[in-house]
Amino acid sequence: MLSKAFELEQQLVDWRRDFHRHPELGFKEFRTSDVIAKILGEIGCRVQTNIGRTGLIGELGYGNPIIAIRADMDALPLDEANQVPYASANKGVMHACGHDAHVAMALGVAKLLSQQQLAGTVRFLFQPAEEVADAEGLSGAPRMIEDGAMQDVNAVIALHVSSYLSVGKIEISSGASSAGVDTFRGVIVGEGGHGSRPHETIDPFNLTAHVILALNSIVSRRLDPLAPAVVSLGAIHGGQAENVIPDCIRLDGTIRFMDKHIQSLIHAEIKRAFELTRTLGGDYKLDFEIGTMPMHNHPNAVRLITQSAEQLLGVDCVLPPQKGMGAEDFGCFSDIAPGAMFNLGCMIEGSMRQHHNSNFDIDERCLPYGAAILADSAIRYLKSGGFPI
Repeated sequence: MLSKAFELEQQLVDWRRDFHRHPELGFKEFRTSDVIAKILGEIGCRVQTNIGRTGLIGELGYGNPIIAIRADMDALPLDEANQVPYASANKGVMHACGHDAHVAMALGVAKLLSQQQLAGTVRFLFQPAEEVADAEGLSGAPRMIEDGAMQDVNAVIALHVSSYLSVGKIEISSGASSAGVDTFRGVIVGEGGHGSRPHETIDPFNLTAHVILALNSIVSRRLDPLAPAVVSLGAIHGGQAENVIPDCIRLDGTIRFMDKHIQSLIHAEIKRAFELTRTLGGDYKLDFEIGTMPMHNHPNAVRLITQSAEQLLGVDCVLPPQKGMGAEDFGCFSDIAPGAMFNLGCMIEGSMRQHHNSNFDIDERCLPYGAAILADSAIRYLKSGGFPI
């Protein structure tokens, strides 16, 4: 399977670069979806479009069991800094997390499996909006599930490229593999006035300073030190002129956690932090957007992927993951059917290319490895008649 995947390497690179050059934000992946549908049709897949708004499904084979392979499609609101021929042509939008590579590899899997006699069905889930939520707080995974994407699915697998891991290696383990994530949005309300007469105001900047200190103390002073958690501010907006004290300031931030109890504690402590504004004569408004819960890799799905990866790459190339608090809505799929996601090494040696950064890029030699592991895992699963492997 690996040698067949390397025969497709140039095609995988071409697909990835095309998607990289034409990135689209969550729930706006119109061109991306159209291109994927066309390629899937040429490969011989049965295609359903408008799944989860801009998502789509492709299927190969017939009958049970059914294994799903998920690839997210959306980009991020960033201007690309890379000076490469395939740099983003869409100002302010960039594939800065590798979803272009995920799509290319999933298409490669479809191409590889179209040449096989399948003992069941492989369903490809091309998902929109992994990075964002809609007005109702739902990202692409739950929206696809609403439209039947996981109907009758017996197992689901996926990968995510990792710029911190060398090409030819993967990371995977059972249990919690990514954090739950919520968003908080607050408005700190004071009374504005002239910058020369601060005593006649209730300065929202002063209120904000106290709130920020309290927010930054939640993890270190209010939670169990052995409980993984993150509270981070990502945006502060307030004021328009250097000599005008505004009426209010807006704060937006993210919360990461590994269990529901810690999630509840963090929410309570954030509210306690904002309550400081009232102690100092101001006021506040605070809302929480509930995101995805922590993602857990099922032991059977981990065993499936590990067996394929060890056979294709070698035992020494399958590693336990580094601990982190990144979040993923793939858990919405794996909550319905046993599933697992693995990290695929895509590091450009000697160059730090962090995810969600304007200089993010990958070593494209990783593409055949990812396609081969997913394809081999799917065949192995179908031949076994399903879990346990």
